[in-house]
Amino acid sequence: MKIVPYLIFILFFLKTDLCFAQTEKEVSRLAATQFELAYNRGDFEAIFENFSLEMQRALPWTEAQKFLIGLRSQSGNILKRSFVGYEKSYASYKTQFERNLLTLNIFSTEDGKIGGLLVKPFEPLVNPRLERNLSPLILPFREEWHVVWGGDTKEQNYHIENQAQKHAFDMVMRDQRGLSFKTNGITNEDYYAFGRDIIAPCEGEVVLVVDGIKDNEPGVLNPTYVPGNTVILRTSKQEYIVLAHFKQHSILVKQGQSVRQGDPLGLCGNSGNSSEPHLHFHMQNIEDMNRATGVKIFFENVGVNETPRQNYSPLRGDKVKNITVRKR
Repeated sequence: MKIVPYLIFILFFLKTDLCFAQTEKEVSRLAATQFELAYNRGDFEAIFENFSLEMQRALPWTEAQKFLIGLRSQSGNILKRSFVGYEKSYASYKTQFERNLLTLNIFSTEDGKIGGLLVKPFEPLVNPRLERNLSPLILPFREEWHVVWGGDTKEQNYHIENQAQKHAFDMVMRDQRGLSFKTNGITNEDYYAFGRDIIAPCEGEVVLVVDGIKDNEPGVLNPTYVPGNTVILRTSKQEYIVLAHFKQHSILVKQGQSVRQGDPLGLCGNSGNSSEPHLHFHMQNIEDMNRATGVKIFFENVGVNETPRQNYSPLRGDKVKNITVRKR
C-alpha cells in the first residue's frame, strides 16, 4: 500500500547520535504506551495534550488531528509494537498496524511529554560498525559438537568467500572414532546430530522462520533453498543470527515471537544445501542474507577441547560445548 506524504511526519529536537541501546527507557515506554492507547481509541485530543509546548506550537491541533486521522484511515489500529532501539534520540518501535508495518519513532522529554514524532515505512536499524557480536552468546546446543568449518582463512572456513557468511560455522556431532554416524551413514537417523535440540544462543525476536523443506538423503544436496529450514533471530543490538538446516516440521517458534537464551528452537536436520545432518550458524548485520555483511562471533564461556575458554571464536577442528546452559 502506498503511503501518501502527509502520513510521514517528523518533528524537531534531533540529536546526531545513533544508539543501539539494550533497554528501553522508562520515559520512552510510558510515552509510547500512552500514545498507542489513545490512538487506538481515537482519542486524538489526549495525544495532543501529551505533546510538549514546543510540539504543540509546531503542530497545532488542527494539523495534528488531520495527521492522526489520516494515519488511522490508511493504517488502522496498532496491533503490536516492539522496541528496536534509539535512532537520533527517538525511541524506535516496529509497529504492526492493521494494514501496514511501520516504524513509530517517539522523542520523549524529561517530563514524559512527546517532543517529536515520526511515522515511516518500517526498515530495521542497521549498525554499520558492527564487526563482532555485542550480545552475550552461548553455543546453540547442549552437547559437545565438532567444528567442521570455522575460522578466518579459506583452509579453515570455506564460507569466507560469501559476504554474509564469512564468519559462519558448520558443526556436527562425532563419537570417539571421529565419525558423525553410528553405523553406515546411509540414513539421517544414523547421524548423531540428527534430531538434536537447537537452542537460542541469546535473547531475541524471531524475524524469519522457514519450515516444511524435506530433509535430504545423506550425500544428496538441495541447492534450491540453500539454508533449508531456517530460523533468524534479531537481538536488541540489531544483530541477526541465522541458524540453518533444521529438521523438517521441527521448528517450535514463530515469526514475531520473543525467545530467551536457551529456549528450544527446533531440531537439527539435513535440509537445504546440506550433505549430512549438521548445524549452520552465523551472525550478520541485517536480515537479508543477499545484502548482509557477516559478523564475527565470540562466545563468553565455552569448553574448547575440554579446556575452559572465555571470549572465544571457535576454529575448524575444535570440540566445543557450553560450560553452563540454563535448563528448560
